[in-house]
Amino acid sequence: MIRHCTENWLSSPSAFYPDNPMSDITDTFIAPPCPEQIDILYQDEHLLLINKPAGLLSLSGKNPQNLDSVHYRLVQLFPGCTLVHRLDFGTSGLLLVARNKAINAALCRQFSERTVEKGYSALLCGHLNENEGIIDAAITKDPALFPRMTICAVRGKPARSHYQVTERFYYETEDGLSLPVTRVALTPETGRTHQLRIHCQYLGHPILGCDLYGGKLLPGTGNIPRLMLHAGELDFVHPVSGEPVNARSPCPF
Repeated sequence: MIRHCTENWLSSPSAFYPDNPMSDITDTFIAPPCPEQIDILYQDEHLLLINKPAGLLSLSGKNPQNLDSVHYRLVQLFPGCTLVHRLDFGTSGLLLVARNKAINAALCRQFSERTVEKGYSALLCGHLNENEGIIDAAITKDPALFPRMTICAVRGKPARSHYQVTERFYYETEDGLSLPVTRVALTPETGRTHQLRIHCQYLGHPILGCDLYGGKLLPGTGNIPRLMLHAGELDFVHPVSGEPVNARSPCPF
């Protein structure tokens, strides 16, 4: 399901997909149906910018039951389109889509050269003591705990994230509980698989609703409806016009 959005949200008209940690291991995850639509925020003959709903795969899985995905839906309307980067299943927000191979290559180059700036909003479990900081911890796959990643200074690939506290408050659950949470702005300097999720766990404050990295283990967190992580900012240069593009998507939580 695709929905076109005509709001004026543009201020002006892992480089490749994040590394697949377990391509040789069978994934038994079956994605539940996602009734939410994809919002197409901007499109031209070269690219699309879309708002991905939480609970939708970026790419279809090998299991035929995981056919529905951002790419599967978009390619019906835009044959030959490819995702320039991905978001985790539970993450919502901005995704950049190329409409041909040349544009994909040009955009991937910007990601690989780290000229693309990405910003996320998240709710973390508990109240952080520090108002800002940097998480510098290498990440690698954990074959024993698929699909989890793990922190490993020896085997891991360098990974660095910045965080900035914007609010501390209490999240009211459907069960009537008040959970202490911290709203943070997250800026990944690198683009490793599950980077922000595992870095927040490493910080001691997992993202609320994160089933892989401790965001559903604390009392009252078991029924959180989604992963509280949203890709709300994406800044890059249009590969044809050369104009800077500053995309923004309001946080839904």
